[in-house]
Amino acid sequence: MHAYRSHTCADLNKAHVGDTVRLAGWVHRVRDHGGVLFIDLRDHYGITQVLADSDSPAFKDLEKVRSEWVISIEGRVKARDESLINTKIPTGEIEVYATGLTVLGEAGELPLPVFGEPDYPEETRLTYRFLDLRRETLHNNMMLRSNVVRSIRNRMWDAGFNEFQTPIITASSPEGARDFLVPSRLHPGKFYALPQAPQQFKQLIMVAGFDRYFQIAPCFRDEDPRADRSPTDFYQLDIEMSFVEQEDVFNAVQPVVQGLFEEFGKGKKVDTEWPRIAYKDSMLWYGSDKPDLRNPIKMQIVSEHFAGSGFAIFAKLLENEGTEIRAIPAPTGGSRKFCDRMNSFAQSQGLPGMGYIFWRKADNGEMEAAGPLAKNIGPERTEAIRVQLGLGEGDAAFFLGGKPEQFEAVAGRARNEIGRELGLTETDSFRFAWIVDFPMYEKDPETGKIDFSHNPFSMPQGGMDALLGDPLKVHAYQYDLACNGYELISGGIRNHKPEIMFKAFELAGYPNSEVEKRFGGMVKAFQYGAPPHGGCAAGIDRIVMLLADTANIREVIMFPMNQRAEDLMMNAPSEPTNEQLRELRLRVLPKE
Repeated sequence: MHAYRSHTCADLNKAHVGDTVRLAGWVHRVRDHGGVLFIDLRDHYGITQVLADSDSPAFKDLEKVRSEWVISIEGRVKARDESLINTKIPTGEIEVYATGLTVLGEAGELPLPVFGEPDYPEETRLTYRFLDLRRETLHNNMMLRSNVVRSIRNRMWDAGFNEFQTPIITASSPEGARDFLVPSRLHPGKFYALPQAPQQFKQLIMVAGFDRYFQIAPCFRDEDPRADRSPTDFYQLDIEMSFVEQEDVFNAVQPVVQGLFEEFGKGKKVDTEWPRIAYKDSMLWYGSDKPDLRNPIKMQIVSEHFAGSGFAIFAKLLENEGTEIRAIPAPTGGSRKFCDRMNSFAQSQGLPGMGYIFWRKADNGEMEAAGPLAKNIGPERTEAIRVQLGLGEGDAAFFLGGKPEQFEAVAGRARNEIGRELGLTETDSFRFAWIVDFPMYEKDPETGKIDFSHNPFSMPQGGMDALLGDPLKVHAYQYDLACNGYELISGGIRNHKPEIMFKAFELAGYPNSEVEKRFGGMVKAFQYGAPPHGGCAAGIDRIVMLLADTANIREVIMFPMNQRAEDLMMNAPSEPTNEQLRELRLRVLPKE
């Protein structure tokens, strides 16, 4: 028999009754029933119940074991009484009567209980992550992640893609976030960067003549943390294809992602029709470029009904250029109590509030519009609003006004809140949408400077001709995949022509010399025959987060940083030694 175990803690069943076995694992729980000890023994695979009474030669030693000790048990498999069968675990029909015990590793007093998974401060959980990972929920999340990655690889290979690895130590590249810089010992005063994404390398792979590339790529970005974003590093499914248009990328990606959610989505409905929604429409209808389509509410522009109306705030607002009034329909939300609650929600988001109208049955039995707005604009305008929004008795509508960029985000959050509060948002489905036609450029409202909105390497729609007009009207072949309110994928058809690339960067304030300095390898490569190419990247952490049904990305990362970008378990970041600094010819300035 093996020195530690003959079976795992998930192997044994009724067919093994009478067998002598050896198991090894962690003591999950100890129960003393007065002369009879029960121990739930746990390993990676499952749990087996072990028992010993005073007749067992292992009884006295077993009395000493405590939670999370690592032990090896030798014993005989017994069938449980019919009334004591545990149907929740695979080994629930049997138990092991212990005849021998070997303690493999004692455990001190636990700073974090494993059994029962009670709520504990995240700082404690991250400091003792090795204990936290023993908890069933987190353990299952990590196994889900592992299986998702395996499935991704299999699906990509089956779709004709080849996996290649790209460098981790490379040059700095603007990808929308701060780089992590790595000082060079051999070249004092110069720095490498950890890649924010393998963007340039995957494009160079296409120039080199490899047709379909993928990689499970680590990416490093010095970002502010959020619940759905790691502040230091993350993994993405990186994809690039040659001789493709936007639709070819969509057709290659959908079977992979849809298949993943069907395989691991725990029976939730997986949307198979993925609509294409223009960026401007997504912002108008949903207040977000990553809309949650489980919520059926679509916002609409209703400016015409308030222009010159008796509601002076909106009427005066609309006299300013670039302003509009938008309505958020709220089917079944037609009560003053609900409307007041949503108004308070808007105030909690930093707005003065949200105007509202709700429709109810009047004393005479007919439908009437109620609320402060209804009184100010009159019955003719409120009726026109109701008809436009397709609402009826028992429904409501909320209104926000101003320049869209100033209220869109709050409107989007209000839409989500209304959908949840009224039970309109589905809870058992995954709904996807491709967001397309992103603007190529944006203007800084303070400086007036033009810069790239998203990926600077995307091909402008219309090519060079488009870049000769107003930059703010140029759309890029840039696309995102949204699912349930999260961005899962971002990608684009690439700009593979040097003259268009130089012009695109020139409009964003980068002279040719700067482009050649920053992207010399790619510029040089494009002068030797570059194919049309495009691709995307899917956030693996975020995909697993959705599949695990958790809103915190740290619940699906094995060893995450905390919200201050610290690794509490490994004590990172840490101070370098003087010797390390001297070797790198660096000096650390004291804090101001």
